Amino acid sequence: MTTVFLIAATVLTALIAGLFYAYSCSVVLGLGKLSDAEYLKSMQNINREILNPVFFLSFMGTAILLPVTTFLFRGQQPAFIFLLLASVAYLIGVFGVTVAGNVPLNNLLDQFDISGSSAEAIKKMRENFEGRWNFLNHIRAVFSVISIVLAVCACIWNKEI
Repeated sequence: MTTVFLIAATVLTALIAGLFYAYSCSVVLGLGKLSDAEYLKSMQNINREILNPVFFLSFMGTAILLPVTTFLFRGQQPAFIFLLLASVAYLIGVFGVTVAGNVPLNNLLDQFDISGSSAEAIKKMRENFEGRWNFLNHIRAVFSVISIVLAVCACIWNKEI
């Protein structure tokens, strides 16, 4: 049964790593080419649409399954150490950064009325949002890739697989 948890946790971690990696190396670059109003409207729509069951299952599932799987592998070295490090990297560098950084920015942007704002206010909102959001996303991408590498190492060194 521990192997099933390990595989599920690894797959969910890979899905999240792929999401943040794709954002960092393509989505934010494409969005960066848009005008200020187009950019803000696009990010508002993306931030609203990502709040769906599939995303929550993978994002929250990883935050739950990695630590649970780590607990299940206690005493099984080195898989336990890899899972512990993957859990810490994910919980701090992905989940924590999202909750403490990206979500507050998303909420601020969601409340911003693009159609009722001046061009100057729109430009200022983009300047206050884009660089910070992208930086935080790059952090999430790096830590989610670290998490998946560590989870894969746990799979490789798991004696049951």
